[in-house]
Amino acid sequence: MIAHKRARIIGAAVLAAAVIGGATACSGSGSGSTSSAGGTYTFWDPYPQFDASADWTKLVEQCGTQAGVTLKRTGYDTSDLTNKALLAGQQGSSPDLLLVDNPVVSTLADAGILTSTSENKLDTSAIQKNILAAGQVDGKTYGVPIGANTLALYYNKTVLSAAGVDIASVKDWPSLTAALAKVTAAGKKGITFSAIGTEEGSFQFLPWFWGSGADLKHLDSSKATQALSLWTDWLKKGYAPNSVINNTQTTSWQEFATGDYAFGENGTWQLGNVKKAGIDYGILTIPGIDGGAAPAPTGGEFMTIPVQKDTARYATSKKIAECLTSTKSFVKTDTTLSYIAPTEAAQTEQVAANADLKPWVDAVAAAKGRTSDNLGTNYPKISQQLWGAVQNALSGSQTPEAALKAAQSAAAAATK
Repeated sequence: MIAHKRARIIGAAVLAAAVIGGATACSGSGSGSTSSAGGTYTFWDPYPQFDASADWTKLVEQCGTQAGVTLKRTGYDTSDLTNKALLAGQQGSSPDLLLVDNPVVSTLADAGILTSTSENKLDTSAIQKNILAAGQVDGKTYGVPIGANTLALYYNKTVLSAAGVDIASVKDWPSLTAALAKVTAAGKKGITFSAIGTEEGSFQFLPWFWGSGADLKHLDSSKATQALSLWTDWLKKGYAPNSVINNTQTTSWQEFATGDYAFGENGTWQLGNVKKAGIDYGILTIPGIDGGAAPAPTGGEFMTIPVQKDTARYATSKKIAECLTSTKSFVKTDTTLSYIAPTEAAQTEQVAANADLKPWVDAVAAAKGRTSDNLGTNYPKISQQLWGAVQNALSGSQTPEAALKAAQSAAAAATK
């Protein structure tokens, strides 16, 4: 039932390569095969770093046992997982369950590889709507998110205090820029972020892009120009270092961890590292241009049930998926992965156990899926043009307005 979509699957594999890497970091290799007969079910995920002794692996095995089957788990590198999933779908040999990075859901759904929740009967009623949106295409939902991470501003209380900046005064772009001016005037460094020419660059620019009121279907709007001008002005005035042009989220974090910067844009996954760095820190939701929380992009994976020749297998796959996405499992899994759970009940338990997560719960509540607005498989084409525009503007080769105009023209041609 999948073989006739071969051309679409091959095209999807090309698209998938561009979207990997914004929100999750996984590496490794493994092997998987079509669902075995009898009591063995297969499950692929992007966590090769977890071996047989890991809590995640034990939870997966436990959920299989509770469903009355043996669950064979294989962890792949994120990009490798996507390509293997596309190939397996083409060959009619998909695993019973598949955990994938949320922007990839639309690619696999478009290729005809995934069952929708209306088909597999997974319940998504308790999931936060903005987190669930990353797995929705043309009105259909293709899985259940196991959690989400997103971006916010880490700030160094010591640096801000020395510069006479009250963090409570930072509520919008003008007040943030004023804080950066004070910090640099006091001899410290302002803000660091990742603007590299990859999906990570788009991922980090999106809160400012969306925070201006811009949308991804109109890259050259006046609001979008305001967002890119904000970043370019920061570089020109020395509020942000030129290194941001090549910074990954990791190298940007390393800059903030030196203790010299007032602000560092980064994700939930750095919470453990900021404590190790010994910085007296706080978390500030990225502000919108006129105040309020800017929508930051959601990262995280979706639990999906691929199409099977033997549809009778879906019932057991559903039981396994429900076990892995129960409140108890959400809390255990998301704490391990530094994710915020996608349900209010699980979030409440997380914050009760670790109050440091409260700002991240608020940030996730304001977050937005990159493929939302029904962009689906068009997102990676648009994102590539967006990060190119950011690079061109920050390097000074084009004005923000010219860079975004060229990006919109290219994106429109690519998404026809």
